[in-house]
Formats: sequence, structure tokens, C-alpha cells
Amino acid sequence: QEQLVESGGGLVQAGGSLRLSCAASRSIWSLNAMGWYRQAPGKQRELVAFITRGGSVTYADSVKGRFTISRDVVKNTVYLQMNSLKPEDTAVYYCYADAGFASWGQGTQVTISS
Repeated sequence: QEQLVESGGGLVQAGGSLRLSCAASRSIWSLNAMGWYRQAPGKQRELVAFITRGGSVTYADSVKGRFTISRDVVKNTVYLQMNSLKPEDTAVYYCYADAGFASWGQGTQVTISS
């Protein structure tokens, strides 16, 4: 089990920004991919964005143009910069790592007020 430590959630108004961080316990280069999922109340967990070892990124259609995933390979950390936030972005955001098996962070609450 990969240890993932998330930070950066909170409460902001619509149109605001937040940055989430996820620190891995091992080198990012040993992971196939890292990314973020989210789960809103009463809904299934859904992919937000992920970045592969090679640097390819994928975004959910709902966040394209607003969210940016990036990484710091020295700090073994992945970031999710979230701009132009909407109330429908409200969810618990989970960091995800693929090390040949799935690992999850504890989740961080993001709440967007209208």
C-alpha cells in the first residue's frame, strides 16, 4: 500500500481557486500514474485528472480548462490546481496512485459556495 498524504481542501466561493497536494511515500518514477478522483454526496466516485509516469495527462470533461494537474518529482508530490470553481465541484477529493495496485489517500473536502 502506497502512503498518500493529501492537503489543500477547504471552502471557497464560486469562481475561486484551490490547490490540492498529494505527497507519495516513494518516488513518483516508481508509480505508473497518480491522479485525483472525487466523490460528491450520493454520487459515485469519478475521475478528475491523472498524470502518467511519462507525463501524459487526462482530465474529466467537466474540469477541462479549469483544473490543471502537475507534479514535482523531487518532492514526489502531485498537485491539482482548481480555478473557476463551481458549486458542482463540491466533493471529497481523493488522491490516487497506481503502483501496479491502487492506493488512495484519506480524502480532502472541497466545498464551493454559490
